[in-house]
Amino acid sequence: ALALAERIQPLVLDVPRALYEANKAGQNLLFEGAQGTLLDIDHGTYPFVTSSNCISGAVCAGAGIGPQSLHYVLGITKAYTTRVGSGPFPTELYDAELKQDPIGKMLAEKGHEFGSTTGRARRCGWFDAAALKRSIQINGVSGLCVTKLDVMDGMETVRIGVGYKIGGQISDILPVGADSLLGCEPVYEDMPGWSGSTVGVKRYEELPQAARNYLQRIAEICEVPVDMVSTGPDRDETIVLRHPFQA
Repeated sequence: ALALAERIQPLVLDVPRALYEANKAGQNLLFEGAQGTLLDIDHGTYPFVTSSNCISGAVCAGAGIGPQSLHYVLGITKAYTTRVGSGPFPTELYDAELKQDPIGKMLAEKGHEFGSTTGRARRCGWFDAAALKRSIQINGVSGLCVTKLDVMDGMETVRIGVGYKIGGQISDILPVGADSLLGCEPVYEDMPGWSGSTVGVKRYEELPQAARNYLQRIAEICEVPVDMVSTGPDRDETIVLRHPFQA
């Protein structure tokens, strides 16, 4: 370990001080979170959570930067919903006999939905706007980045989960805690799908009209604009409607 000290020493510094000075000088700072809001130890679907806080507020505690320095929060979500492992998943495309219905299987295969570390297959389902609303409120999301829009190409109908029937009542936002979701029934809004390809599209106006309608409806339900859209795995296959550093 001591032999590496000279190589490591230049990389060790007072991080809160460095961030403060960089921010004061007008430099751009980008913090990236891991996992997802519903895996957060305090605000996730407990007990199906991770061991730490993974919401935007954890940036301040983890990096040592004041909350007033964070001017924009980008919420990243797929154009459909996935989950790894156990836990409630109201909009999951699952069939008791087939184990996963054809649409869910298509999303998993076309979207390469396997854990990057474990290779474990992810569970797939329709876009859950009601769950996203909970995440948006907790994180103070300024704008959305919708990824994997291209995976939805060719679907005749697309569905958006807009709420849940729970105990005879309808909720338009994800209830708190996994227990509250037991036995709930998703409420859907159906929209026409699109046959045209979105793969690699880099201009919003070149997306099929139905795809644009889908994105706009998500923004309307969640009351947050869609600022970025990913149409493929490459870095440049991205539509930027509003740049986070210019917001």
